[in-house]
Amino acid sequence: MKPLISFLALAMLATLPAMAQEHHGAPPQQHVAARPPSRGPAPVRQEQARPAQPNRNFSDQQGHPNAPHVDRQDGRTTWVGHDTGRGDANYHLDRPFEHGRFTGGFGPSHRWHLVGGGPSRFWFNGWYWSVAPYDIGYADGWLWDSDDIVIYPDPDHDGWYLAYNTRLGTYVHVEYMGPQ
Repeated sequence: MKPLISFLALAMLATLPAMAQEHHGAPPQQHVAARPPSRGPAPVRQEQARPAQPNRNFSDQQGHPNAPHVDRQDGRTTWVGHDTGRGDANYHLDRPFEHGRFTGGFGPSHRWHLVGGGPSRFWFNGWYWSVAPYDIGYADGWLWDSDDIVIYPDPDHDGWYLAYNTRLGTYVHVEYMGPQ
């Protein structure tokens, strides 16, 4: 009897890693390149600005997400969807930087691990953020308790930053809500 109990205990122990993994349904479609860009987008020149469009399709190529994302081709980085310029009313804030400016660090050398919340209020490292109401649908599929993001300043929309999700290769506009 003792060898049987030992065998069963060993068999159960061997299956623990598989049972411990959470299943979040089908994994979201991975974007072509989720390596963080070396820098954020350049400001949009007014003559190149596109009007904001409801229900815009960002899937510029087969296999790319229908959300703002970053493309890399021929050594160039393109921030797909960041092309409406300064006049985009969807990103207007009456009081830009109302909660202060984020000083924790920008770009790929500063990867931040999300630890909780959701699009309306999420946090990492004791700093709180909120996704722009216009962009909430583009954050569908983000794992608010485990994804890594990289923050970039937004050169066109005062008071906003861009949060790039390294797992998905997508980004959203976010407002810094201050420290804990």
